[in-house]
Amino acid sequence: MAISTHIQQQLDAFLLAYNRRDFIAEDPIVVPHGYSKAQDIEIAGFFAAIFAWGQRKTIIAKAQELMQRMDGAPYDFIRQHSASDLKQLEGFVHRTFNDTDLLYLVDFLHGHYGRHASLETAFVGSGVMSQGSEQRVEAALRHFHQQVFAPDWAPQRTRKHISTPARHSACKRLNMYLRWMVRRDAQGVDFGLWQKLQPADLVVPLDLHVHRVARKLGLMQRTQADWAAALELTAALRMLDPHDPVKYDFALFGMGLEVRRGARWD
Repeated sequence: MAISTHIQQQLDAFLLAYNRRDFIAEDPIVVPHGYSKAQDIEIAGFFAAIFAWGQRKTIIAKAQELMQRMDGAPYDFIRQHSASDLKQLEGFVHRTFNDTDLLYLVDFLHGHYGRHASLETAFVGSGVMSQGSEQRVEAALRHFHQQVFAPDWAPQRTRKHISTPARHSACKRLNMYLRWMVRRDAQGVDFGLWQKLQPADLVVPLDLHVHRVARKLGLMQRTQADWAAALELTAALRMLDPHDPVKYDFALFGMGLEVRRGARWD
């Protein structure tokens, strides 16, 4: 599939408009940007990402509420909380995510950070890096899901909040989280904290808005917004930049946002 110069120019223009510090304040990524310690960024970013469906103002508000319930120091809270401290988390709700899900994930993070310095190792197990670049993120997401739900007492209801390609999900929220943690450039929106996965390995965070825009542009054909569609779109974006295809997530998001605001482009 060839991508026209006109389409590439449109994408590059929207990339410049949205991959900038001004973007941060109105996006869930603002929540981890409130921290400087790597583990605080990882934890704040993780919850902001998995809350990311619905209105962005609500997502940001709920993620910030959770950080406040963790005393504004998520890593210290995860590592050092007592049983009584967990009462601060009771009653937390964001859409279908509730305190059962929250307390389970806090317990998972507590155990993980007791053994590892970074959440990266929950994604990048020993077999992930042996995969080719185009398969690494799929392997990483499968590995992460297996790590989170390894205990046989893991709540069944929490599984719907941690997606996996094994269920053909597009995994939009976790792919967005990986973009935040892995991508690095001079604009400073994404953090680039993690070094094992590379920007070239990433898969575009595909939701219905991005899917609609990408189809309108002729970047993909698949009608279902699933894992196969995310791979199809990423393959198209690799034709524009094989080293950092997911930077165009900013452009596709921006185009979708402009459409929802009533603008037109062709």
